[in-house]
Amino acid sequence: MRLSGKQILLGVTGSISAYKSAEICRLLTKEGASVRVIMTSSATEFISPLTLSTLSKYPVGLHMVNQDQTWNNHVELGLWGQLFLIAPASANTIAKMSGGECDNLLMATYLSARCPVMIAPAMDHDMYTHPATQHNLDLLKQRGNMIVGPAFGELASGLTGQGRLEEPELILKEVVRFFNSAKALSGKKVLVTAGPTREAIDPVRFISNHSSGKMGVAIAKEFADQGALVTLVAGPIQIEIPQGITHIPVESATEMKDACMSAFKDADIIVMSAAVADYSPKVVSDQKVKKKDDAWNLEMTKTPDILSEMGSMKKKNQILVGFALETENEIENAKSKLAKKNLDIIVLNSLNDQGAGFGTDTNKIRIIDKNNKVTEFPLKTKAEVATDIVAKIIELSHA
Repeated sequence: MRLSGKQILLGVTGSISAYKSAEICRLLTKEGASVRVIMTSSATEFISPLTLSTLSKYPVGLHMVNQDQTWNNHVELGLWGQLFLIAPASANTIAKMSGGECDNLLMATYLSARCPVMIAPAMDHDMYTHPATQHNLDLLKQRGNMIVGPAFGELASGLTGQGRLEEPELILKEVVRFFNSAKALSGKKVLVTAGPTREAIDPVRFISNHSSGKMGVAIAKEFADQGALVTLVAGPIQIEIPQGITHIPVESATEMKDACMSAFKDADIIVMSAAVADYSPKVVSDQKVKKKDDAWNLEMTKTPDILSEMGSMKKKNQILVGFALETENEIENAKSKLAKKNLDIIVLNSLNDQGAGFGTDTNKIRIIDKNNKVTEFPLKTKAEVATDIVAKIIELSHA
């Protein structure tokens, strides 16, 4: 059986195609999976919970609190599942998932789940192609959710178009493919840093930089897609963190050091892509510093060198990756940092390269290894760059 021992949450929402969820449940259990079903109230108008509880051999979750005052623990459900399959997913539920609404057991479980999510949309053609629905699906894809279908064909409205729930056999095929796909970093613990730090001057002012965190978040997502258990320590960023990644928000370089050192000892791979401030004010004022007529001299002190400290503590089986953003003598400076901080590889960015650097959706990198071999890549999207970086790390870990 291809899904023996797998634990799958099956979410069923208010679509006319909800009747097909019975066949989906049957196919999953036939392949050896343990299936627990969660239904929305509107789904029960199309298929009986009794049908699905009989097929799954588990009580169906309908409400946060049952009539006998027992609680359906959405957190436990979210932790139990190895995959959350929502089939069918109505336009309404897709909108709620996109917006993070939490008004039923299914949505509470979705927001709590740490496992990957697979969504099989089902609705009328015009509903599916509406810009609002397409926008919601695009957001869910960006967050790492997998989308299956919908299929093209005759719809319940009598129209013909795209919007049919994908056939149960094809949904099963995608589930099997998900569980059987070779994930190069399955079970590996990875620490990634992203974004800037903020070094306080007074309660209203701080020193920072232009880092957006886009590159670091893209790297964290790629590691997660390769099966790794990812911890992302990020400074102040305005980016949604993909589901399944443990996010630790920090502000200052000292806070970033504390969070990183806590995760460092258990990490197999560490990628330090954050732009950590090199200096912070020596004295932080408790009150707002008032404007004066004369110049304001701000005395600075060095922040902790997190990368150097990790390099000195690094164990033989750990891979430590650093980043270098340079404006001159790029290769020489990056090679010096690689050796000085005991890194396995360093990723070099140059602000002289158009389309690279802070705030952009693209990047152009060079990767330098311990043998001083330089591998150069063309300008790509940051998601593609993340794939190149993680592929290099996988190659290094296998070696």
